Amino acid sequence: MTKNINRDTFGHKNAERHRFKAEPGISETVVKKISSEKNEPEWMLEHRLKSLGLFNKLEYPKWGPSLEKLDLDKISFYASPDAEKNAKDWKDVPEDIKKTFERLGIPEAEQKVLAGVGAQYESDVVYHSLKEEWEKQGVIFLDMDEAVQTHPDLVKKYFMTKCIPPNLHKFAALHGAVWSGGTFLYVPENVKVTMPLQAYFRMNAAKLGQFEHTLIIAEKNSSFHYIEGCSAPRYDDFSLHAGGVEIHILEGARGRYSSVENWSKSTFNLNTKRGIVEKNGLLEWVNGNMGSCVTMLYPSSLLIGENAKSDYLGIAFSGEDQNQDTGSKMYHLAPNTKSTITAKSISKDGGVSSYRGHIKIGKNAEGSKTSVQCDALLMDGSSVSNTYPYMKVDTEKVDVAHEATVGKISAEQIFYLMSRGLTEEEAKKMIVSGFIEPIVRELPLEYAVELNRLIEMEMEDSIG
Repeated sequence: MTKNINRDTFGHKNAERHRFKAEPGISETVVKKISSEKNEPEWMLEHRLKSLGLFNKLEYPKWGPSLEKLDLDKISFYASPDAEKNAKDWKDVPEDIKKTFERLGIPEAEQKVLAGVGAQYESDVVYHSLKEEWEKQGVIFLDMDEAVQTHPDLVKKYFMTKCIPPNLHKFAALHGAVWSGGTFLYVPENVKVTMPLQAYFRMNAAKLGQFEHTLIIAEKNSSFHYIEGCSAPRYDDFSLHAGGVEIHILEGARGRYSSVENWSKSTFNLNTKRGIVEKNGLLEWVNGNMGSCVTMLYPSSLLIGENAKSDYLGIAFSGEDQNQDTGSKMYHLAPNTKSTITAKSISKDGGVSSYRGHIKIGKNAEGSKTSVQCDALLMDGSSVSNTYPYMKVDTEKVDVAHEATVGKISAEQIFYLMSRGLTEEEAKKMIVSGFIEPIVRELPLEYAVELNRLIEMEMEDSIG
């Protein structure tokens, strides 16, 4: 790991400059204003208002971390930066916003390793591009606001219908009412996108809500790797992130969704990620979660086609005043489906990390296999690790395995490494680096380096 870390990379704040910012609180007036600002068709406004009605009826979750400090009446649910939307050239992005993304390495990564990139700032996408070679093959890579206007039939078919219905839970309904920005990715049949595509979501303002929506459709026998990064500076007041990710893997398609979420400790991260996998399809989730005062995030796969498969690989880091409640859900709804969950967590300085998993094998899912492995590393005696596994098996002739381990960092290991010339701090970092290695090796190099840097910052006393 690197020794010299510039914390300003993630903690930097710009002066607020908004073309429009909604008054705090959620109401029908706010929802209609968001839709009007985007010049949306009537069907999308109807969807928003229906979702708002559900939000008002649904209860807050009665399990998991406390949301007592989250006051939605103090949150602004839409803030449009004073910048051109969807610029195709970085030079057209306002200087202060451009410098923020340059600190995060986005333009450089686009030039070197990405097939396309999107950059969202507050509630709007300020930059979006796709390399010509993929455009020629019919790949569509847009921000969601533009996709609503230019590809309404596809959006109406897939947007919050079967994958994330608004009645799924209270924050899914809230997302359906106030979503803004995000990514639309469509990969045509037999097209294999061999370079990653990325979107980066940045919150700058205090007391803000960000609700980007990612919708990915992989047609028959296609493939993609999509990466999302997220960050925000720390404030004294709380913010909310409640994005939505919907992935549709059609027959024989393969997709990987990787995410490194680095919200600040003044952010509640209540994200919803779900995928539907059809016959012979594969969906892989690779997740890194840190920052945020509270995270509740459980990427889920609905395996609806025979031989469909999904794998989840995740790491969560929880430090002082943090509660990371993460895991995965796998629904086996067809014969011979397969899933694996590998979840790792690190707790330090009194932080709370919890694995919360859900495995459902339906009565028509004979021959299915699932394996769950949870590993927790406690850095001290004041930190906490919890495991909440749930499995429901409604048929015979299935293979189900679950393994969980919790361990404290070993004094013997530290002593051994220090005897080889390392400081105590360097020894702890090396142990942690080895612990997270299975996740890091599944990320492209640039993102593996970023995840390592973020973990190192947290080890040194958190980045904010």
